[in-house]
Amino acid sequence: MPRFAANLTFLFRDLPFLERFEAAAEAGFLGVEALFPYDDATPEITRRLKMHGLAMVLINAPPPNWAGGARGFAAVPGGAERFQKDFRRALRYAEALGAQHLHIMAGKAEGLVARATFVDNLRWATAQAPRTSLTIEPINPGDMPGYFLNDFDMAAEILDEVGAPNLGLQFDMYHAHKITGDGLAAWAAHGHRARHVQVGGLPDRHEPLAGEIDYPAFFRQLDAEGYAGWVSGEYNPAGRTADGLGWIG
Repeated sequence: MPRFAANLTFLFRDLPFLERFEAAAEAGFLGVEALFPYDDATPEITRRLKMHGLAMVLINAPPPNWAGGARGFAAVPGGAERFQKDFRRALRYAEALGAQHLHIMAGKAEGLVARATFVDNLRWATAQAPRTSLTIEPINPGDMPGYFLNDFDMAAEILDEVGAPNLGLQFDMYHAHKITGDGLAAWAAHGHRARHVQVGGLPDRHEPLAGEIDYPAFFRQLDAEGYAGWVSGEYNPAGRTADGLGWIG
């Protein structure tokens, strides 16, 4: 079976953030990720990681305030200065936490100028952090209207255009299925680019159990293909998180 991580922004939300690390470890997760952990001091998060034997798998680049905030700046024309400032801050956090991946959010934008902006900012970021694994993630427009990176073929083209060895695909099966109508076919086409996988049930983004994707078969496929990265649960639990963890075996 793959190595499973818990997205602590989504899971165990009945607990304060810093208490979710212990809950994740007790549930059997080996790693965790968080969208924006910037409200807590890195020494305290690091202490929780070490205390519970967890790897920090991934964090998102800012904005730090998700509620009502922007969805990134990397593809927003005229936002290079803001992007670079926020990226440097995110990189400091990622390094302090030992995060294995840093997800760069594109933001809300459209058109060729936005595409060129995204490529330029990704080239800058990969040069600034040559030893850090950076990711980009297509997100479906139903969940995030106006988000620039909403297509897997475009993501592949941009990865090729940037051409940096430290930049790869963050593949969320929930978003892939929503975008393409066939998440498994999207994996067949683009999975070789993936350095991080996220899962959530279809169609309602609950537990990756029964639904439109046969997740046990997908996990077996990852093993057969030699996928060595993490698989993170990024979904909205239908009830208590602990009651819906049959998917991690």
